Amino acid sequence: MPQRTISSIGEGSLSSGNDDSNKPAYGDQPKPTTNEYKKFMAEHSGKDVLSSDVEIKGTIKFQKELLIDGKIEGEINSDGALTVGENADIRAEIKTKSITIYGKVQGNITVTERCELKSKCTLQGDLKAARLIIEEGATFIGKSEVSTGMNVKAASRPEVVRHEESAKPAFAARG
Repeated sequence: MPQRTISSIGEGSLSSGNDDSNKPAYGDQPKPTTNEYKKFMAEHSGKDVLSSDVEIKGTIKFQKELLIDGKIEGEINSDGALTVGENADIRAEIKTKSITIYGKVQGNITVTERCELKSKCTLQGDLKAARLIIEEGATFIGKSEVSTGMNVKAASRPEVVRHEESAKPAFAARG
């Protein structure tokens, strides 16, 4: 694959905003393997995407929503929502508002709101989140800290939701 240098972006970093110039050609996307993932890709076709043939070493910063389906090594920082695609292989420290993981992540994750580990994902690293959703079949190796943050009120408590096919109705997932 030929490589080209992008002079408008600093070396070792990538920033994303509302600019449409960094949108990929969606016909070049790999075919997802699960129906849920296909549905997700269709719903997010207008979002910023780093496709499966992208490899980045450095720092990624974005503002709203980003889907990563390639290989990343370094740091990912955002106040937005990050989705790690099925083909993704990420080795990074991640700090973001929310994250949904379908692929592989190796590194510590800190999210201010919600972390969702999908059934075929692998996470190796420590996790801090206000809400944690783990589907049956997800692999998580590390420790987790689920709390609402620094301003924890006595009446509030963290919510951990576990999706399982064999769960009884009393333990059904809460939105």
